[in-house]
Amino acid sequence: MSMRLTLITGIVLLSFSGAVAQNFVSDALLFSRSASTTGSARMQALGGAHSSIGGDYSAALSNPAGLGMYNRSEATLTLGFNNYNTSANYLRTKSETSGSKLNLPGLSVVLNYKRDEPTSSGFLGWNFGITLTRTNDINRQYSYNGLNDESTILYSFEDLAAEFAGEDFESMIQGNNNYYNLYALAYNNYLIDTVQENGSYAGYYQSPWDLYSGESRSIEQRESIKRRGAQYQWTFAAGVNFSDRLFMGAGVGITTLRYKLSQTYTERLVDFDANDDYYPDLREFTIGEDLDIQGTGVNLTLGLIYRPIDFVQLGASFVTPTIHQITDNYTAGITSEWNTQTDTGEKFPEALLSEYNFNTPSRLSGGITFISKYGFLTGTVERVNYRRARYSSDIAGIDYDLENEDISKAYRSTTNFRFGAEFRYEQFRIRGGYGIMGDPYVDTDNIDRKITTLSGGVGIRQKKFFTDFTVITTKTEGLRIPYTAFDVDTPVANLKFTNTNFVVTVGFTF
Repeated sequence: MSMRLTLITGIVLLSFSGAVAQNFVSDALLFSRSASTTGSARMQALGGAHSSIGGDYSAALSNPAGLGMYNRSEATLTLGFNNYNTSANYLRTKSETSGSKLNLPGLSVVLNYKRDEPTSSGFLGWNFGITLTRTNDINRQYSYNGLNDESTILYSFEDLAAEFAGEDFESMIQGNNNYYNLYALAYNNYLIDTVQENGSYAGYYQSPWDLYSGESRSIEQRESIKRRGAQYQWTFAAGVNFSDRLFMGAGVGITTLRYKLSQTYTERLVDFDANDDYYPDLREFTIGEDLDIQGTGVNLTLGLIYRPIDFVQLGASFVTPTIHQITDNYTAGITSEWNTQTDTGEKFPEALLSEYNFNTPSRLSGGITFISKYGFLTGTVERVNYRRARYSSDIAGIDYDLENEDISKAYRSTTNFRFGAEFRYEQFRIRGGYGIMGDPYVDTDNIDRKITTLSGGVGIRQKKFFTDFTVITTKTEGLRIPYTAFDVDTPVANLKFTNTNFVVTVGFTF
C-alpha cells in the first residue's frame, strides 16, 4: 500500500470511484505523456517528426543517429513563450481561464570530429552532443464553478469517515492514525460528525447540509487549480557516419522533474429549504491542498538512420524506460465560516513526505523522409504502452501493487503519428507539421483525449549563423471530477485545453 491515501480531492481525466491510488494513476500519465512537441524550433515546426531527420540537436533526444549527419560543430539556444487556455463546463455553467509563461525549450553544443584522412566511404567521422531539452511542459491553470442541487463533497467525506474510521472517531484526532486525511480535517472542522442512535454509533456520519425527504438545497461549488513545473533532460549522445549511408547513435539521458500543484475547492450555501425552521449554521468552507514533487531519472536511447538511395532516409529508435527517484511533499487544510459560531480551521501540522520510484514506459519509433533539392517530406510513427508505467519503493513494508494494477486497467498502448514538410529557397526555409497522439485511456468516457498538434515556421540559413521561428497549437480534452459519493450522481467538469506556443532558435556554426 502506498503512503499517499485519499488526500488530494478530485480526479483529473479519470472516473474511478475508489479512494486510493487515483492521483498516482493520473500522475503516471502526466509524467509519461508530453502534450507538446520538443526540441528546436525547426523540429517543432515539423510536427516533432524526428525519427529519420539529422543535422539537428533534437536528434540527441529522439534518434541520436541523426547527430552523425553533422559536418561541422554547432551551438544553439531555443526560447519559448506559451499561451494556455482552458474552457470548462460544470453543471451547465461555462468558464474560461488563460495564462502565459516564458520558458527554455532547449540549448545545445554539438562537436564535429572528422576522419583525418579524407575519404568517401567507410567511417567518415562522428559527432558528440550535449543538449538540454524541455521534454514536458506541465504548466496549467484553470477554474470552474456551478450550482449543485444534488450533492456536496461532504457526502464523500461522510462515506470515507464511515469506511475508514467508523465508530473510532477519535482516530481522526491529531496524533492518531487516521488524522492525515481530508475527511479527518472535515471532522475536526465540525463539517461531519457521527450519527448516534440510543447512545451508540449508528454506522454512518452526517453533515450540517444533509437533506431529509422533501427538503431542497442549492450549493455553489468552485475550484481553482494551478500546476507549475516541467520535465527536462540533459542528453549526452554520439552519432557516427558510415559512407553517408548508415548513421548510428546512442545517448544517455539525465532527467529532472519539478511539479507543484495548488488547488482550492470551495462550497457556499446559497439556499436551504427545510421542512421546519431549520437553517444550517455552516455558511461556507474551503479546502486548500499543495503538492510538491521533485525527482531525477536516467534513460538510454539507441537509433539508426539508413539512406538506401539519395532521396530516401529510413530511421528507427528505441528509448528505454526512464527510471526516476521521486520525493513529494503534501499538505492540506480546511477553513469553515459559520453564521453564529466562531469560524474554524484545521491544517496538517507538517507536510507528508513520500519517497518512491517511478518508471515511464519505453518508446519505439520509426520514420521515413523523402528528400529533393526543394526540401523534404517526413513522417514518424511511435508506439508507447502506457500500461507499463510502474511505481515501486525501496522502503520495507511499502508497495504500489494496487496503484500499478489500476494503471494497467486504466491505460492502453497508443500509436502516435507525426508529419512534417520543409520547403527550401536559397537561404530561406518554410515548414509545416501535424501530429496526433492516440487516446491512452481504456474507458473513453465519451471524451476525446487524443492530442493534436498543428505547427508552422520559417527559418534562415547563413554560413555561420541560422535562426528559426515556429508557432505550435496543441488541443486536447479532459475531465475533472471533484469528488465521488455513494448513491448520488458524480459531478463532472468537461475541459478543453488549447496551447499556443511560440518558439525561436538561434544557432552558430564553427
